[in-house]
Amino acid sequence: MTGPAVNSSLVAAASAAGIESNYSMARGWESKSIEAQQDEAQRKDAPPKPHLTPEAAATMRQRESLRLSLQRVLSEIEHSRSAQHRAMLEAAKADLESKLRGLNP
Repeated sequence: MTGPAVNSSLVAAASAAGIESNYSMARGWESKSIEAQQDEAQRKDAPPKPHLTPEAAATMRQRESLRLSLQRVLSEIEHSRSAQHRAMLEAAKADLESKLRGLNP
């Protein structure tokens, strides 16, 4: 037993068991083509991304890295129980904030 009979019996068995099914046919070429056309139209409508110089891109990556490190340190400060560990984290926080201020125009 193969083909549609198998699929319909599986759908019937799932329905009898109280399982919702989203049985549907595979998408055809037409729907995939329409989806690709819609994606392309959205890309055309989106504003172009500014082209960054290598230096500007490096600065942006460094700023994001520092921001993420600061976020991690702040989270660790929240959960820190040791006074010594908290003091070390506070120093790291101050250092990261200083570096971030140095990167901002």
